[in-house]
Amino acid sequence: MLYFNIIRAEFLQRLNRFVARVLINGAVHTVHVKNTGRCRELLVPGATVYLEKVDSAGRKTQYDLVAVEKQRRGSREPLLINMDAQAPNKVFQEWALAGKFLPELVLLRPEQRWGNSRFDFYFGTRERRGFIEVKGVTLEIDGHARFPDAPTERGVKHIEELIACQAEGYEAYLCFVIQMAGMKDFAPNDAAHRAFGAALRRAREAGVKVLVRECQVTPDMLEMTDAVPLLL
Repeated sequence: MLYFNIIRAEFLQRLNRFVARVLINGAVHTVHVKNTGRCRELLVPGATVYLEKVDSAGRKTQYDLVAVEKQRRGSREPLLINMDAQAPNKVFQEWALAGKFLPELVLLRPEQRWGNSRFDFYFGTRERRGFIEVKGVTLEIDGHARFPDAPTERGVKHIEELIACQAEGYEAYLCFVIQMAGMKDFAPNDAAHRAFGAALRRAREAGVKVLVRECQVTPDMLEMTDAVPLLL
């Protein structure tokens, strides 16, 4: 996926989950943060961030914050992380429709309801059908990708619903889209939310397929690329 009208800025302060202040060419601007997660290790004063200038009609802000450079211990080069919470579903859809999920795919329907649940995607082939839930990953610890960065009861509920789908005869997939490149591995962040890791392990034992893919990231582009080892 592509972004347009990208500009570089300096992060100053996060005012709430949705709004932050940045410095653009010496002037302070208020911008929309496209990620309601904590992201405390990313959005630190002085960090270089990338903004997409958008049509401001009907909006209070002119810019969306979509990526950030994270300074890493022992490395002179920062790690560029896309932190647009809407991006993982978009890049998964592009990846799947390009034939990289299931070559025989004939249907990929977003936001599909099943019972009292709603999954990110419903897919179908001539012989298979199932549901897919997508999670974006922005937490990096010394080259290792982890999820979540904070407790997520909603995430646990999604996993339990995938297990229920699997038991009903559907195929079920959980795809972690790592919004950065060069990760050594991926694992659930048990230190942040042990219940999420336990649910993920139960899901795999129940037959839910877990995909982990990292991304090629530039300030104006995000694309799913290589598989990353899963540690459970």
